[in-house]
Amino acid sequence: MAWGSSSFATFLILCPTSFFLGILFSLFPYDYPILWTSSPSPTGTNPFAILETHLQILHASPPLIPRILHIVIAAGLLGFILKLYKPSESNMLFDGASLVLYMCGIIVYLTNIVKGLRIVSTGLYSQEVVEGETIAGATKETVEMAEGIGREDSLRVLSASNTILALVMVGVLVLQAGQWYAERKDGQEMEKVRRERAESKGKGTGMAATRNASSKKKV
Repeated sequence: MAWGSSSFATFLILCPTSFFLGILFSLFPYDYPILWTSSPSPTGTNPFAILETHLQILHASPPLIPRILHIVIAAGLLGFILKLYKPSESNMLFDGASLVLYMCGIIVYLTNIVKGLRIVSTGLYSQEVVEGETIAGATKETVEMAEGIGREDSLRVLSASNTILALVMVGVLVLQAGQWYAERKDGQEMEKVRRERAESKGKGTGMAATRNASSKKKV
């Protein structure tokens, strides 16, 4: 592919990935007390209650917010499609692995984050499911998703999913940086070989000219 189109495709990959990392970083203060520490909160508040309230607010956000998120996800996929169109060996290695990680992130988002937000918004956890009864307003799908996992475990799964997504996005950035470095080294080596060939060709031309001049003198 031409350098211009490849650069634009890389831009479409790096911007959404960095955007997702920014979102996940903003969620880290809520996830850290859930996953990484057992010490009580300095404010004396329950970290599970804080996270639950925050997730309910996120899920109740205007439809424009998830639409923007999905557009950004689609922009990243478009970048991979552009880079993998008529791919080189470098594209197949780095961009192929990046696409696998990106799709893993989408799967985690759809299976854990989206379903988890629905459960948290309804407040329907496993301990609230009674045989033959459901909470008012809860759908059959939500009841099935809530079975077998409690409130704290559900929130831990969501926090762990955010951590997994962050690692996946970092992996995409590392692979893209690795591709840039590999292509840069290849370019430097090709330029070095080109210069050596030009120098050897110049020396050969000079030697031929010297021979011609000496033969003319003898004549």
